[in-house]
Amino acid sequence: MAIQILRDIKGLRVQAIHPNDPEGKQLVDHLKRIGCFVETTWPIPEAYSDNVDLVLLTIEQEDRDGLLKLMKSRADSPPTVIAIVGYENPSTLSLLLESGALAVIERPLKPFGLLTQIALARSLWLERKEQARRLRKLERKLNGIQQIQKAKTILMANQGISEEEAFQTIRRQAMSKRVPMEEMASAIINANELLNFRADGA
Repeated sequence: MAIQILRDIKGLRVQAIHPNDPEGKQLVDHLKRIGCFVETTWPIPEAYSDNVDLVLLTIEQEDRDGLLKLMKSRADSPPTVIAIVGYENPSTLSLLLESGALAVIERPLKPFGLLTQIALARSLWLERKEQARRLRKLERKLNGIQQIQKAKTILMANQGISEEEAFQTIRRQAMSKRVPMEEMASAIINANELLNFRADGA
């Protein structure tokens, strides 16, 4: 994975949110030398650019309102963020933590170490993304187990059968219809709710 991350740095789509000053130009030049595709943005935009992989975000206390708005723009799928900070004080640290930055570059900017920070930030970002994917998978699995358990309870109550018999009934129906057991369980639950609704209406 580490080798792949280093390979992927060349070709990263980078948004540099930094004043268009000599320091900013030096940053952009170095990113391009690394092999990144860079777009510069200033002042603080309302949202991150679409389809960027990495954002280098200048964090200054006077830009607090704009930064807070920016940070909420892609709360569901934020890019990899590296913060650029000049002073260490409680207010800046608060913004830094809210930014979700996975690495920090101190000002004045120096080319040395930038590649390392990008590699570390991307590694952490990809790790979090994989953890989120696994969590979603586990949540789906747990939901499926709960659906099957609920469907078994319905069959046991309605047909007077044992838990094992209810399980095998769901399994047979799922196999005959060539659908997952979770989907069959959901159909049984929905059918039971519909019957109960009609009975209540009557």
